[in-house]
Amino acid sequence: MKLFAALLAALCLIAPRAVMAEPWNVGPPTGSAVPALHATDAKGSPVGLADLYGKNGLVLVFFRSAKWCPFCQKQLIELKEATAPLAQRGYRLAAISYDAGEVLAQFTAKWQIAYPLLSDAGSVTIDAWKLRDMRYKPDSYAWGVPYASIYVIGTDGLLKAKLAEEDYKQRPQLAAILDAIDNASKRR
Repeated sequence: MKLFAALLAALCLIAPRAVMAEPWNVGPPTGSAVPALHATDAKGSPVGLADLYGKNGLVLVFFRSAKWCPFCQKQLIELKEATAPLAQRGYRLAAISYDAGEVLAQFTAKWQIAYPLLSDAGSVTIDAWKLRDMRYKPDSYAWGVPYASIYVIGTDGLLKAKLAEEDYKQRPQLAAILDAIDNASKRR
């Protein structure tokens, strides 16, 4: 019985670590100036970082595709709940992928997304941020997708925090995004 209790206690300590995704260090280094944003909104109008900042900055989500990636679709829908708590902290939310503007416009309308979904035609921004997922070959429909990741950017253009997990099926929850912002604000 003692052996069973010890084994159970050990499993309770190990199991949470086994299911928690490990943070992944992709994209620009924290504290560095982020590369420029070359994107268009769902209507085809050019958008840069300065167009997106809230009072304190921007939370920029790189996602694979609103057209075919169910994990991205779920994340984008769930992020609708993020706009209010982010605004309370002085941040705006935007998300970017290699999807065409028409795809993003349809997704925005279908799911009533209030934050901007941005199109990175040719994956120019994705490449500048060093986020292209190289598992896909040029003849794949997924050629040009970014690693799914989230970046907290200050109005000075410096990267305050980033959240990414190597498993594209795992996405940081809103609480983790808010914690990253709150912790970055404490480090100022």
